[in-house]
This record gives sequence, C-alpha cells and structure tokens, in this order.
Amino acid sequence: MRIGVYIDGFNLYYGARDFCGRGKAGWRWLDLEALATNLIGRHQAWVGANLEKLVYCTAAISGVDNPVGHREQDVYLKALQHRSTVTYIEYGQYVARVKKAPLATEGKNFRPRLVRASRWPVKIQDKNQNPVPAAIFMVSYARREEKASDVNVASHLLIDTLEGSIEGAIVICNDSDLRFPLAEARKRVPVGLVNPSPGVLAGRLRGKATDGVGGHWWHQLTAQDFSNHQLPDPCGKYVKPGPW
Repeated sequence: MRIGVYIDGFNLYYGARDFCGRGKAGWRWLDLEALATNLIGRHQAWVGANLEKLVYCTAAISGVDNPVGHREQDVYLKALQHRSTVTYIEYGQYVARVKKAPLATEGKNFRPRLVRASRWPVKIQDKNQNPVPAAIFMVSYARREEKASDVNVASHLLIDTLEGSIEGAIVICNDSDLRFPLAEARKRVPVGLVNPSPGVLAGRLRGKATDGVGGHWWHQLTAQDFSNHQLPDPCGKYVKPGPW
C-alpha cells in the first residue's frame, strides 16, 4: 500500500513550538521521514503500507528581515535534502503587511476576547467626560503572513490522488481551509489527518471514518513525537544550529 504524506510546514512548526516551548532545544531538527514512517506504522489496518512520497510545504525565511532564522532554516532544509528523505520541498512565500484589528486577549478554545474600556488601567470618556465602557481599542500592527503552504499541500494531495500514484494519504495540518481537498481525497483513498498542535481539531476538518472509500483516521501529535524523531547531528556536513 503506497502512502503519500503531505506536511504543512508552517502549521507543523507552530504546533511543535506550542507543544515543546519556544525557548527549548530538542525539537526543531525534525526527521520528517522518521515521523511519517512512525505514523504509518501505528495504523495496522494499512497492511503492508510503505512511504511512497513525502511532500514538505514551507516558505523561505527572509535573510534581510531575519538573517539568523534564514541561516538556521537553510541548514535544516539542506540536511533534509542530504538525507534524501523528502520527495518534494514545495515553497510558498512570506508577505509583510500592516494590519488593523481590535485589541483582544485569549479566551476559551483560543478564541479572541475583545478588550473593552470598562476597567482600569485605561478607560475612555466622551467629550462630556462621561464613561464609554463599551468602547474597544483598535491597534495597528506588523504581520508577516506565510502564503501558499495550504494550497501546495492541497494541490499535491489531489494530484497524487487523482493520478493514482498513492493508495493512502496522511496530511499533517490543522488548517480549516483544507476541508474541500480532504473531502475529495477521502472519496478516493483512505486519509489519516494529523493535528500537529495541542489545540482542538478544526471543526471543518472533521468527518466520518466511513466517508467515501472509508478507512479514514484522525490523530494528534504530542511533544514526544517531535523529540523522539530527530535527524542525526551532524547530518552529513550539516550541523544542527545550537539553539535547536
């Protein structure tokens, strides 16, 4: 049984950071093939399953805006290519924009909760010095958005499914924008959907094991999945960055 594995690198990185801690070492030098092979082996219903194709969708960090991050990512991508474990590294891009939004704190299930002018340390008054407790605070902020990883994941998944080059798929992502391509893929091959973050699975990605051809499954990674599947150091001539 030929399995294709499709990874949204942006989603995977931030999920791992939430699990393992931004300032901690031991999780970034991730061996994608080892992780994918482990996920395939956990599901014994996939008799004789083997890793046929591994697609990693990411975006190159800007060397101008973040030279350290650019160097570290470059070493990691070269280490992956040296191991020849990734069939494709598909690149999107980062886009810098200025955004405007209401000031908010994190509420239940990571949903934003608007900050209103009803309590100190900051309150708002109108021109007559009457309180305006329902007012909200608007902020302007810089944001770098990674673009196209979800589209690239969907494109590779559907191309391979429609061409018949795989007989099963694993998608590592928790982006609700993948609802439609996942639904289409499930009509044709069994699909394992892996949530790489500690948060709940995006509601739009839920389905039934019996949808389409059936045999689908869902899984959530843990911190140990990252720490237990690391590339060798050095990996050929490529040395793991110190903070990693």
